[in-house]
Amino acid sequence: MKNILITGRPATGKTTLVKRLWTRFQDHHPVGFYTEEIREHDSRVGFRIVSFLGHRITLAHKDLNTPYRVSRYSVDLEAFERFLIDLEPHLKRANFVIIDEIGKMECFSKYFISLTRKLLDSEKIVVATVSLKGGGLIEEVKHRVDSQLFEINDKTRDLIFTEIARVLQEILSTNMLN
Repeated sequence: MKNILITGRPATGKTTLVKRLWTRFQDHHPVGFYTEEIREHDSRVGFRIVSFLGHRITLAHKDLNTPYRVSRYSVDLEAFERFLIDLEPHLKRANFVIIDEIGKMECFSKYFISLTRKLLDSEKIVVATVSLKGGGLIEEVKHRVDSQLFEINDKTRDLIFTEIARVLQEILSTNMLN
């Protein structure tokens, strides 16, 4: 199993966990992105995507007006797909990819769905967070035979980090021997 998937309720630490994994395994040059909240006056107003190369875009915002909506947020599908197109050459060269997250907002993009499937099907090591609920790609990836699914919660987040780091080290060590 070379794909590691992390799921759990919102605000349980999935993004923090993948950022910790990126820091822990920097020597293996992981490529990918994480999602962060956009806050104004202590209130969440949107979400930003940040690549580990430092590029960032607004993925969704309450003040955007697009046909792609999740709850009170409109998704900027064009900006997200441009971000992915710019990131794709780096993803193709990488042996280790981090995706945060496979979620409803991201899955509006057919490009994202196709790219994610290609990465999961490739020889690359993929660590991805995936929404706890949802159909389509969200449900599909949770049932892959080449993936190990970890469910995080407030009480298990440190244990899950330790276990995933151990599994990832084993995968990386095996890949380095081959």
